[in-house]
Amino acid sequence: MMDALRSTLADQAYLSIKAKLAELDLMPGDRLSEKELADQLGISRTPVRQALQRLHHEGLLDLSPKIGWAVPQLNFDRLDELYDFRVVIEQYAAQCCATTPECQEHLLPLKAIWCVSTSERLSDPVEVGLLDEQFHETLVAASGNREMVRSHGYITEHIRLIRRLDFIKPERVEATYNEHSNLLNLIFAGQVEAVSSALKAHILSSKHQSRAITLEAMYQRRQAPAVSSN
Repeated sequence: MMDALRSTLADQAYLSIKAKLAELDLMPGDRLSEKELADQLGISRTPVRQALQRLHHEGLLDLSPKIGWAVPQLNFDRLDELYDFRVVIEQYAAQCCATTPECQEHLLPLKAIWCVSTSERLSDPVEVGLLDEQFHETLVAASGNREMVRSHGYITEHIRLIRRLDFIKPERVEATYNEHSNLLNLIFAGQVEAVSSALKAHILSSKHQSRAITLEAMYQRRQAPAVSSN
């Protein structure tokens, strides 16, 4: 019973800390204190340590003997490589969907979200960010390639920080709606080459915009007191 309780608390701590990372409440370079996190979450240090170890295993936190737990510094070269890998996976998925009616059936719910009038569009960056992830995850899943789904999930976890920040700017929300609806229309029209090119442009545009927005957001957050320290 006690082990099950610890496991549940560790899961809760994992999700809480992961949300802080995604929302930039914990910034690259910040150190994390097990005690402070435990106090904030109202639990003991054991489930917090388990959560931190899980995040470390996933590559979302660093651990060193001298520093302890820390949020990794952003490595834009690695992020570029992840985005390039993402292009390859999603182009394949889009091509499959454009040529296979059975795959297109999985994308029908996306049309109700993205192919809507301007007045029906959402503006909240958090909501749009979640829906954006869902769009691309659904596209890859529709291809039926489980290994690509697994690899794509890994990429999503490791680019989430800068990807979510992309929606801070209202014009990026508008662009995402326009580009997603265009991609869906091309897929359902069976335009294989056109959707492949449009998808690549969509992802690379997000990559370039996100880098600038991330650096700006980090600078602004650095002006405020540190979130956590040892």
